[in-house]
Amino acid sequence: MSSDLESLCDEKVYSRIFKEYSNKLFHYLYYQCGDQALAQDITQEAFLKMWKSCQTIIVNTAQSYVFTSAKNLLVNVYKHEQVKLKFNRQYIHRDDHQDPNFLLEEREFQEQLDHAINALSEKERVVFLMSRIDKMKYQEIADVLGISKKAVEKRMYNALVKLRELHKGIK
Repeated sequence: MSSDLESLCDEKVYSRIFKEYSNKLFHYLYYQCGDQALAQDITQEAFLKMWKSCQTIIVNTAQSYVFTSAKNLLVNVYKHEQVKLKFNRQYIHRDDHQDPNFLLEEREFQEQLDHAINALSEKERVVFLMSRIDKMKYQEIADVLGISKKAVEKRMYNALVKLRELHKGIK
């Protein structure tokens, strides 16, 4: 943990903060907007903003600062637009010996799963993906989103109920 004597302007401290939070911030932004390039740009911009303001930021508040900055930057980019998550899957080169029927079924299932996740509200989708993909604990999600742990639990519950209902339609 950080001490009161640490300064965010110290490159080692800043580097540690960056390593600790940059991937989480990127994933959070990606879940919000569905655009990898935009999520990467905003992640970099938020950390740059934090570096420029390093003298005024307390190390213990760095995570909150960078996530809040990133949220505000994203809001500025998408002002007055409704954001819908689009998964840009980069398919890994597969072995040509796999059964074509299996590959077709796998692709169809992935499309149905993407549709089911996209059917969640933005708040439910973000909590679901942060929990299941990033393996974040509910308290961590609450801290990042600036909401209570109970609100995270409620959003996750609603997401799971909806996904179970939608799962009935997935073959």
